Amino acid sequence: MSAVKSDIIEVHICTGTAGVASGAYEVMDAFNEVFKSKNVPAIVKERECKVKQTGCRGLCERDVLVDIYLPGEEAATYEHVTPDMVQTIVDEHIGEGEPVKKWAAKKSYYDFYRLQKRYVLKDCGVVDPEDIDDYIQLGGYEAIKKVVNEMSPEDVIEEVKKANLRGRGGGGFPSGLKWTFCRKSPGDHKYLVCNADEGDPGAFMDRSIIEGNPHDVIEGMLIAAYAIGCNEGYIYCRAEYPLAIARVKKALRVAEERGYLGDNILGTNFSFKLHLKEGAGAFVCGEETALLASIEGERGMPRPRPPFPAVKGLWQKPTNVNNVETFANLPMIILNGADWYTTIGTEKSKGTKIFALSGKVKSTGLVEVPMGITVKELIYDVGGGIPKKRKFKAVQMGGPSGGCLPEDLLDTPIDYDSLTAAGAMMGSGGVVVMDETNCMVNIAKFFLTFTQRESCGKCIPCRVGTKTMLDILERISDGKGREGDIELLESLAEDIKVSSLCGLGQTAPNPVLTTIRYFRDEYEAHIYDQKCPARECPELIEFVVIDEKCKKCGICYKVCPVDAISWEKGKVAYIDKDKCVKCRECIVNCPFNAID
Repeated sequence: MSAVKSDIIEVHICTGTAGVASGAYEVMDAFNEVFKSKNVPAIVKERECKVKQTGCRGLCERDVLVDIYLPGEEAATYEHVTPDMVQTIVDEHIGEGEPVKKWAAKKSYYDFYRLQKRYVLKDCGVVDPEDIDDYIQLGGYEAIKKVVNEMSPEDVIEEVKKANLRGRGGGGFPSGLKWTFCRKSPGDHKYLVCNADEGDPGAFMDRSIIEGNPHDVIEGMLIAAYAIGCNEGYIYCRAEYPLAIARVKKALRVAEERGYLGDNILGTNFSFKLHLKEGAGAFVCGEETALLASIEGERGMPRPRPPFPAVKGLWQKPTNVNNVETFANLPMIILNGADWYTTIGTEKSKGTKIFALSGKVKSTGLVEVPMGITVKELIYDVGGGIPKKRKFKAVQMGGPSGGCLPEDLLDTPIDYDSLTAAGAMMGSGGVVVMDETNCMVNIAKFFLTFTQRESCGKCIPCRVGTKTMLDILERISDGKGREGDIELLESLAEDIKVSSLCGLGQTAPNPVLTTIRYFRDEYEAHIYDQKCPARECPELIEFVVIDEKCKKCGICYKVCPVDAISWEKGKVAYIDKDKCVKCRECIVNCPFNAID
């Protein structure tokens, strides 16, 4: 973070969803009250003090995060800030120039950002998402000014093609080529749609962008609309994102008031009206034809393609659909040029990618890294590695429709083609890390349960096929697996992939196929040995304490929800098998791996 360029003292407070849930607004109120009170240091009385809300900066587990900007100095960051800490921070840090070390961000906080290249997220955590002037001061809406005053629609499309911007929604289709199809489609009325229906478990990339800097997305949509010859568009965002919805509504209203949306934008002949459509939260509406049906007021179900939306989309008009992150890349491509953009990433995958890093990793949150970084660097250098001294086992990349990669593929570069070749996918950016306590049969079952429930039911391969696969997985994890189950799963998966109507069904079997491909021995152990090697499937395990490993700490006794563990200070714990419900709280929380 850069030094403050003025005499103003600034306090930046993270008010993304995680920050708000952790009490960010209360912390803001506390700073405002302290600054207004008489009991403040002299420097506060002498200078203007500004308390500013910002969007999510990524490391949500440390919220409430607060930055203190003093004139001429680098920002200092505090973690887990509560209102009762505010007076001390003001007195000692702002008043005396001495940061409060016990609350300051630790080394792991800065390590989290060290390898990141924050271009799309550069203003998240800095800009006030509800203040258009703040965005403008940071260069906002300069790109659309350049576009409408200096470039033709064809120039814009060629620049995006030259940048080789691939769609960040999962498929990785070249954006410039997609725009070309829509621009060339006949018709006077065309639509542009932003897909903000982010439904992957544990994914919050698009949500954080649109909460933290909605004007960046709006400007990206303006650039795309100008390029394809479109005068009306929609942001489709699920209603389960109330903070994003509220900030987008305000941003749309203010942008129109300032002349960036509506008729004759910036005094030109270019007009673009942008609406917000709230979705009901169906995962299948992330598929573009289902999304378009939902905007039209129909049930969100996919439609056969062709015709593709670029030819017949919303209300049978040519329509272009891109996701939030794709649009957020556009302003910097226009301002900095395609030549600059292509210096980031790999030969075929340019730019950066935002991931939601979660699971068994020390630092979870939102990260933006250059294409080409390895999976190992993402997990160990950015994420800090595996906690509790446990061993890495696998990483699920690409959300519930992605694939699980084992340890020997940790050096796989993160780009569209390398991940696909390994059996995973870029997807929208969900990354779930697993350690030795995770059962891969259970992981496959978890993700398939999600996609099976979210299937719209329109086509038989997805509706019936995923349910049949799930029944087999449940039987295997219950210790009732049969000879030939593995081969049957593989056969069903391949049939479902090639015959399903939309991307949900076509990718739903991926977790099953990759876990069989890389962890076949675990499936065989469940079926033939009646054992779960990871000791996770309840029907195949019993819990016992290993005497020589037990440190007699009593942690397992404290976390057991059914009082099935006996323990006295200084003695080895004992698990009553009749009371044990196999919830795994003891094995998960034991730091010494003393539960077997």
